[in-house]
Amino acid sequence: MLGLRHYRGTAVDLFQGDITSFVCDAMVNAANTSLRGGGGVDGAIHRAGGPSILEECERIGGCETGQAVATTAGRLPAKKVIHTVGPIWRGGHEREAERLQSCYQSSLHLAAASNLLHVAIPSISTGIYGYPVAEAAKVAMQTIRSFCDDRPQALRRITMVLFDSETYKAYQKALFACFPEAEGDET
Repeated sequence: MLGLRHYRGTAVDLFQGDITSFVCDAMVNAANTSLRGGGGVDGAIHRAGGPSILEECERIGGCETGQAVATTAGRLPAKKVIHTVGPIWRGGHEREAERLQSCYQSSLHLAAASNLLHVAIPSISTGIYGYPVAEAAKVAMQTIRSFCDDRPQALRRITMVLFDSETYKAYQKALFACFPEAEGDET
């Protein structure tokens, strides 16, 4: 397959398309700190999921960069939406990689703690926040691998849902670098 690896009991794969129509247990939203919706993935998730997501976000009140919170999924084909706030790219000199890594860690740990076994994640911070896609893909795959090392079989499937072919290619390259095929399904 063009974008699938098995590692420590978890399938890690790629899918090109619209995350709002992707069937999963937990859909990760690249949110802003107010959790009130915005552009890109965030706006699309709020529009497709309906007002119940915003209502719950307003009760939560906000989320810090690198952290994650969960809400209802409303009308989305998921059980929950996990909102995480990625860093704004400022040239790589303001701990952006560390903060992006924290987004993935927080989201994956929250999904596992909530028994949400299949997580769909967009390319966090690479839209309006300007994070270079190739660098973001490396951070994502390294963090997913680290999560699987620390928590084998905690999640059954982690799918990166990527909107366009260029983003897909960058994540495919990072997937193959982080999860060489020869490793197979290590346990």
